[in-house]
This record gives sequence, C-alpha cells and structure tokens, in this order.
Amino acid sequence: MINMEQDQLEQLVNELSIQYFGKPYLDKVSFNNRLRTTGGRYIPSRRMIELNPKYLVELGTDEFNGIIKHELCHYHLHIEGKGFNHRDPEFRALLRETNSPRFCSPLPSMRKVAKYQYICKKCGHVYNRMRSVNTAKYRCGRCKGRLTVK
Repeated sequence: MINMEQDQLEQLVNELSIQYFGKPYLDKVSFNNRLRTTGGRYIPSRRMIELNPKYLVELGTDEFNGIIKHELCHYHLHIEGKGFNHRDPEFRALLRETNSPRFCSPLPSMRKVAKYQYICKKCGHVYNRMRSVNTAKYRCGRCKGRLTVK
C-alpha cells in the first residue's frame, strides 16, 4: 500500500468519500512531492486534491486516510456552496462529524534537532536551542540564574 499508483489513489479517495460523506469523489486527485509543511491541499479553482506522499511512507495509512478525510471536508463543502475554510463553523462541524483531524502530525524527517544546549547553574533547567545565546547577556527564565553551555 505504500507504493500507490494513481488509480489506487483515486479508488481510495472515492471509497473514503462514499464511506464518510455518502457521496462519490468525482474530480482529480494526485500526489505532490513538492508539498513540505502540509499533508495535502484542496485547490477550489481546479476542484483538485493534492496529497503529500511522504505522509503515507513515514506515518502510515491511518494518518494518510485522516489527511484525505480532511481534504474531502473542504471538497464537499465547496461543492455544496457552504463555508469550506478552516475558520468556518460548517467546516469545523463536518470535521467533528467525520472524525477528521484538524491538523496533520509533523513528519519525523522534518523535525529539527537542537544544535545548542544550555544549563542553568542555579536550578539545572536545560534549554535546547537552534541558535546560540549570549550567556553573558541572557539568564534562566525560571530562576534568573546564569547559563552555561552543556
């Protein structure tokens, strides 16, 4: 299931649409390898769903099916002429009704690792940072103690 062809993807989206919404999905769906920070997107002007294949590979079918259901919420509300944006109450109600996720989980391959670690001399709290901190200028946010590089 991880290596999915176009016809398998179309069949999966249509099955989920019928199962959760009681209506078929009649428009185009495709993988988009250029999506980086999102699991998928619905393009209203072309009535098309694009999905990030990395979510299927890295997080599995459950997460991927959740992303498809989320995009189908956008699609079906748009077709019916109702509010299909994230802030619209109709969209949020349909998400709850179909048990669709509001956000997708971050990809494990995209997680950043802290380059710098600082420890407070007074309370021992550890700070993980992406950028370096001037230890002469900045103090611990909890107890105002001095920071040292770990």
